[in-house]
Formats: sequence, structure tokens, C-alpha cells
Amino acid sequence: MTVNYFLAKTDPKTYSINDLEKEKTTVWSGVRNPQAVIVLKMMKKGDRVLIYHSQGEGAIRGLAEVTGRGRPDPKDNKSWLVDFKFLRKFSEPFITIKDVKASGEFKDFPLVYQSRLSTMQVPATFLNWLKKKGLNA
Repeated sequence: MTVNYFLAKTDPKTYSINDLEKEKTTVWSGVRNPQAVIVLKMMKKGDRVLIYHSQGEGAIRGLAEVTGRGRPDPKDNKSWLVDFKFLRKFSEPFITIKDVKASGEFKDFPLVYQSRLSTMQVPATFLNWLKKKGLNA
């Protein structure tokens, strides 16, 4: 089974990696942007999700796993729900958006050029770069 990687942004004041760690699982909800919803629909059981805190310095703070197939949000026909379970928090220093931009390698990655997109696929080149930086996702 191929494991795909995604990145999901969250405002840590609303829901942080610490909240996910405490709760162990969550229903990822509230995503309405059509592009981001398409990405949520691509997620399948076993896929991994980098949890990115969008406020403050903007950094990848942890890792979650998709625990099942997504489904339509019964409260909002423009949204989609996906279940995540906590895997781990990353320790400091965190990989920040400044680090990603400074590398100059990811101009085609939505994290760099489409800053308001809340959910996106993670390219293999980015995962390899993270490993070189000592972040084993």
C-alpha cells in the first residue's frame, strides 16, 4: 500500500497539535475552499498528514494519520470531513515557512505560492528535503 503525504494547516489558537495529542483523534472539518476539499477527498486510510501551525512563525509541528475514508460534511455541502489520529509532535527547531522559502527548492509547492490554501499534497522532493533537515516524517 502506498502512503501519500499531505499537509494540513491549522490556527493553533483554534486547534493545535497539542489538542490533537490530548484528544488522540479528531474529525478534520471546516475546510470549504474547493481546491482544499479536493485534496481532502484524495486522503485515504494510512496516509500521513503534516500538521502545520499557520500562526506565529508558521511551522510544521507534528504528524497525524488518516484513519478512514473521508465523507461529506452533513452540516455543510461545500465541506468534507476526514478523521485524523495523532502520531507525534516534532521537536524544536521546527521547519518553518521561512526555511522552506529560503531553500529556493519549492516554488511549485502550494505552501510557498498559495499561502491561504489549508490542505495540500506534499511532493516527494519535500519529504526528502525534510529528512535531510532531520525531520523524519
